[in-house]
Amino acid sequence: MDVIDTLAGLAPQAHMRAARPVARENAQKSHDALFAPTSEDMMPMSERLAVAAFVAGLHRDAPAMDYYTGLLEASDAAALSPTVAEAVRSGLAEGPYGAYPPGPLSVEDVPGPVFQADPAGLGPRLAAAFDYAHLLVYHPRDAGRAHTETLVAAGWNATDIVTLSQLVAFLCFQIRAAAGLKTLAANL
Repeated sequence: MDVIDTLAGLAPQAHMRAARPVARENAQKSHDALFAPTSEDMMPMSERLAVAAFVAGLHRDAPAMDYYTGLLEASDAAALSPTVAEAVRSGLAEGPYGAYPPGPLSVEDVPGPVFQADPAGLGPRLAAAFDYAHLLVYHPRDAGRAHTETLVAAGWNATDIVTLSQLVAFLCFQIRAAAGLKTLAANL
């Protein structure tokens, strides 16, 4: 199964991506690596699935939301699904926001809301991950050391922070690639 094709609604044998088989294969391998079973000392699958459902929701992409929420609901963390949905509702924004260092690009600075997840339903560790994921989705140029230090304070180690960052970046790519393919398919 190729998840980008699934999210784009392309037929399993669609030839739209046939010209780039290595790119297609590597995108799927990235997905598989991020959602493969992990060892006990790595970011738990429950957190990966909750973050994926949250990021898909922030993108307002129905196929991705259905896919990742479905994975979350089929997991041992299914009870998180309503809390994730509420976090999505409270975290929706328009974006992107952020500030450039002082200079000629500063004219493009756009202030925007800063999200804070409710740790009551998520716990402090996952709430910090949602705050960070929201930052990467809506405020990518504002992300900095202070934000990773907040993750460390919530119990994240360096390996998990890298995994979390890779997960959010990959999901942003995957969702946008699927949306682009869906648009192309509609115009062929």
